[in-house]
Amino acid sequence: MSVTMATRNVCQVFQRRLASTAAAPRPSPAEVRGQRNAVFSREQTRQRALYPRVEKIEVSVHGPGLDGTLLIMNRGMSTPLSCARHLTEHHVTNSALALVDGEPWPLHRPLTRSCSLTLLTFKDDNPTAVNQAYWRSCAALLGQVLETAFKDDYSMELLSTPEVPVTSGAFCCDVALDSQLDSWTPSEESLRSLTRGAQQLIHQDLAWEPLEVVPSVALELFSHSRCKQEEVEQKASQSPKGTVMLYRCGDHVLLSGGPLVARTGLCSQYEVTALHGLGRGSWGLRRRAQGLSLPLQLQAHHTVWRKLRQRAEKLVDVPRDEEATPPPPPPSPDSAPPPTS
Repeated sequence: MSVTMATRNVCQVFQRRLASTAAAPRPSPAEVRGQRNAVFSREQTRQRALYPRVEKIEVSVHGPGLDGTLLIMNRGMSTPLSCARHLTEHHVTNSALALVDGEPWPLHRPLTRSCSLTLLTFKDDNPTAVNQAYWRSCAALLGQVLETAFKDDYSMELLSTPEVPVTSGAFCCDVALDSQLDSWTPSEESLRSLTRGAQQLIHQDLAWEPLEVVPSVALELFSHSRCKQEEVEQKASQSPKGTVMLYRCGDHVLLSGGPLVARTGLCSQYEVTALHGLGRGSWGLRRRAQGLSLPLQLQAHHTVWRKLRQRAEKLVDVPRDEEATPPPPPPSPDSAPPPTS
């Protein structure tokens, strides 16, 4: 065989490999969610198996009318919610977050040692921790809605969620949509459609299941997202234990920088108020989805809500390390299909 012929054969093989790689179908959003759920469930099962026999722990409960209450619970199995069920229905219904030895603790996260426990509600004298967890949870809910709002024909990437205080007026979720949607501007009906999607999840009263994992597990879970893999590495480097916290809500798995409240049903008034263009970044045209919500225990009159909503429509400014270029002017709200709930 001549050198020329051998070279030609190698080139043909290489071209066929490139063609087969290019032809490989991109996994659908449903397939990606299925893979993430499988990794989450596998790791959750592995962690539960670390406690093969029942060991008892003592939980000292604090709070109005509860000081001196001592519960005997199961190590690695019982959660703050399990403790609430030994108290009253009021504690089960109204608790949103817990303090375990003074540390904010999700209600569904198992207790691994004897500890002190305080159940937190939105009507506590100092609701700062639970309010911040609620704001973070509302942003997580918005990301879940956005992930399924667009047809499979359009890709979308959930970027890191800005950690903004409740005083900012709106919770936020940054996304990069398919480049085919760069010229699309959401109409009021599009925002209402996203709101309906969130309200459906609220009506289902889904739990936010926490799971603390090592980076290798999170990297496998987010194997289809370079953006999330970078976020995993960043959060792990900032964690004292070198771990990251995952949450699952229905079939949606997310990465969180802090605790979330117990369930979607704690949200009451909830509205998606805006989707702002932020300019181009590493993942394409960045957009900031914003919303407003109040928990079940706190309601606002419609006139107050209207003023709060007007404020929540304005772009929440989050400091960024890199400057983004201005987005191109959109031609029309109807230049691309709106999201469907």
